[in-house]
Amino acid sequence: MGDKAHTHPGAAGRATAADRPTSVRNVVLVGHSGSGKTTLVEALALTAGALNRAGRVEDGGCVSDYDEMEHRQHRSVQLSLVPVEWDGIKVNLLDTPGYTDFVGELRAGLRAADAALFVVSASDGVDGSTRMVWEECAAVGMPRAIVITHLEAARADFEEMTRICAEAFGGDDPDAVLPLYLPLRGPQAPDGHAPVTGLIGLLSRKLFDYASGERRESEPDGDRLPLIDEARSMLIEGIISESEDETLMERYLGGEQVDVRTLIQDLERAVARGVFFPVLAAAPAAEGARQGLGTVELLELVTRGFPTPLERAAPPVTTPDGAPRELRRCDPDESLVAEVVKTSSDPYVGRISLVRVFSGTLRADQTVHVSGHGLADRGHEDHDVDERIGALSTPFGKQQRPVPHVIAGDLACVAKLSRAETGDTLSAKDDPLLMAPWEMPDPLLPLAIEAHSKPDEDKLSQGLARLVAEDPTMRLEQNQDTHQVVLWCLGEAHADVALERLRSRYGVQVDVVPHRVSLRETFGSRAAGRGRHVKQSGGHGQYAICELEVEPLPNGSGIEFVDKVVGGAVPRQFVPSVEKGVRAQAAKGVVAGHPLIDVRVTLLDGKAHSVDSSDAAFQTAGALALREAAAEARIHLLEPVAEVSVLVGDAYVGAVMSDLSGRRGKVLGTEQTSGGRTVIRAEVPELEIGRYAVDLRSLSHGTARFDRRYARHEPMPQQVADRVREEPRAVS
Repeated sequence: MGDKAHTHPGAAGRATAADRPTSVRNVVLVGHSGSGKTTLVEALALTAGALNRAGRVEDGGCVSDYDEMEHRQHRSVQLSLVPVEWDGIKVNLLDTPGYTDFVGELRAGLRAADAALFVVSASDGVDGSTRMVWEECAAVGMPRAIVITHLEAARADFEEMTRICAEAFGGDDPDAVLPLYLPLRGPQAPDGHAPVTGLIGLLSRKLFDYASGERRESEPDGDRLPLIDEARSMLIEGIISESEDETLMERYLGGEQVDVRTLIQDLERAVARGVFFPVLAAAPAAEGARQGLGTVELLELVTRGFPTPLERAAPPVTTPDGAPRELRRCDPDESLVAEVVKTSSDPYVGRISLVRVFSGTLRADQTVHVSGHGLADRGHEDHDVDERIGALSTPFGKQQRPVPHVIAGDLACVAKLSRAETGDTLSAKDDPLLMAPWEMPDPLLPLAIEAHSKPDEDKLSQGLARLVAEDPTMRLEQNQDTHQVVLWCLGEAHADVALERLRSRYGVQVDVVPHRVSLRETFGSRAAGRGRHVKQSGGHGQYAICELEVEPLPNGSGIEFVDKVVGGAVPRQFVPSVEKGVRAQAAKGVVAGHPLIDVRVTLLDGKAHSVDSSDAAFQTAGALALREAAAEARIHLLEPVAEVSVLVGDAYVGAVMSDLSGRRGKVLGTEQTSGGRTVIRAEVPELEIGRYAVDLRSLSHGTARFDRRYARHEPMPQQVADRVREEPRAVS
């Protein structure tokens, strides 16, 4: 790394299908929105020869031309794959959105990759969400490197940003986060800013100047050597401390000169094992230039330091009925096991699935078995079917380049998988398997929608089904209490993207309406009611009279019906009819139209007619008696209460607890966790946390997350109940 020169490889940089797992590197780019991930991908593609000097794909289009919405919003909203080739190695670059709302796309990228590049802006630094992703990667031992961008900013300081990264990412071992190169600055401008024009290789003691548009190597002058040697000594000690040769540190401290090739080999092994995290710098090429600053060094690191798919343990695998199976090493000749990591729709091709092959070889027009976990709570059906796949291709922007097959370790796009959804497993039809799902965040922002017109109503169901098939972080709910269609999203930007996709991809125009919470009613006091349903209109009439008593029960009791009729005042065959009428009326509500719960209804007396009494008549009488009792009683409006757990940095604990209290929440306790964070447990009315996903993000600067689950219904304060009754359409 850093000790050999490269020339522009031209068309050789176009990546096609790999021929063996050792010639593949799968790398995900992680970083906050605006850190420069997509720009860096384009710079790497240009250096690798996959783009021409104008930044265009050789056969048309731009590497980032993937979604028109992304161009309008000036940010990535979905995972995209950009494959390039360098030194005979196919590098699959997985560009992920940096905005928190699209963390599902990030997690899909982490699942498909074997290593991660954390992209950090020199002008913005490291945010809390990026630190959390780093910790997730550390928990599974994923190899990582850090790329500092935006060095052209006026106040950019590479050395200071390296120190910040070591502090943020180094944990107990900040010496494991060290630069491989130092910036080489050009002449100072009149404003005092000296632009970065190249890099200084610490191991090779070489200068790599990009000022001409191509990487040129030279020897450093004597003035730079003290600076190089100081940083070089720190780097060597950091590498040796992670060396598998336990005698190397002792020999080095004893004065032995360690060979550069040995250092590079130890560095590559330490990076691949995920115990050393090099820091590099990169910048896009100037107009007309062939190579962006630091892109050659970065491609060297990726191809020589990052692990091959053979070095990554596959996720756990079972048969569809749950029996565990051991997945053998990543081998093209083994049985097929692949996973759909992303699903998208193309107006001309139809559904396109981005697939990572973990074992075996996937071939065009092959019949495979599709196994899905089935996320019923998110609108995803469970399925276990055989399906014939369409063409295979490797993407580049909007271009799709056909490939005949995809081997274990590689990624490609599959056309016409009509049943497969994101997270599903593709396996051999005679040996069906199912991979353990990756962790997906729970969507907690409700978006209630209605079809804009009758034609939209006809297309809405199919459009929503396709939408949730693409995005497993979205949950579709058909609420039986409020009769609303609700899309649960991760945030406002996620919701905006969902609405735009419904409109532009599936031709469905919807209106957003206030989300209704499922309220309940109950009796606050004992009351009696008489239901009289008597009609004579010639021929068979209707006759039923019943007398009821209603009393409140403890929370969670439901509806209890008791028969205390004596003397046959209500014939035995009509007692169930009264109960049926009572329960039907309770489901409709007795005052504000919300279901009635937690009451005991006692049938005390009644009257019947030998000819005109009927099942229907006593059902009606039972409902009338319950309504009359409600008119005489004090009716409480009940609201759902959620148990909420908030994971937040210690710096924001006070603000979050104060905010929860302001939402009528009851803080139950706190618990200290690792990484300077605290879990706050509270009970909060659901009426108060409809937009909590958005508000908490703002309150904690994007570093907190929460989960919630239904606890119970309980009476709401009178002033809140009065407000709800005045706005009956706001909640239900």
